[in-house]
Amino acid sequence: MVRGKTEMKRIENATSRQVTFSKRRNGLLKKAFELSVLCDAEVALIVFSPRGKLYEFSSSSSITTTVERYQKRVQDLGSNHKRNDDSQQSKDEIYGLARKIEHLEISKRKMLGEGLDASSIEELQQLENELDRSLTKIRAKKYQLLREEMEKLKEKEKKLTEENKILMEKFEMGRRGIIARTSSSTTSEEVDIDDNEMEVVTDLFIGPPETRHSKKFPPPN
Repeated sequence: MVRGKTEMKRIENATSRQVTFSKRRNGLLKKAFELSVLCDAEVALIVFSPRGKLYEFSSSSSITTTVERYQKRVQDLGSNHKRNDDSQQSKDEIYGLARKIEHLEISKRKMLGEGLDASSIEELQQLENELDRSLTKIRAKKYQLLREEMEKLKEKEKKLTEENKILMEKFEMGRRGIIARTSSSTTSEEVDIDDNEMEVVTDLFIGPPETRHSKKFPPPN
């Protein structure tokens, strides 16, 4: 008797569902065992029933060993995929950068007036407009730097003027002090000289009168 094709959907009858589960579970465990023996393959099978009962099969000593091997393999595959993705991304970035560098080199040569033979009128006009905009920006930046430099020089000049003013004031104060000290010293010396000139000679002189330094008068007739 030919068995009809089973429709792949959930069996609604609970008894029929349980019977089907038991039959197919046993068949699945048998196929796993046959695969491990015939092909020398490492097979691990884990099945939970609708009520949560565990059924397992492992061709190795422990199903945990197979699970750990599986997890390690998945991590290695993930790392390889990531490295491959990173490598492809790096290649794409390098290619994009190379294209940009090439484009910049072409633009640079055109800016210098080279390689213009194959350029159209529109391209030359666009190039001229770009140069005009560049010159405008360059001039604006140059004038800005000049203004900033002038402001710095003005500030420096102002600072030097103030320092010069302070030095001049110190110089004037020092010069006045020197003049005052010189005047005071000169006055003291003049007083000493006057006092010396007003001194009377009182030295004791011993000897004949004619030896004295006195005015001689002629004798009377």
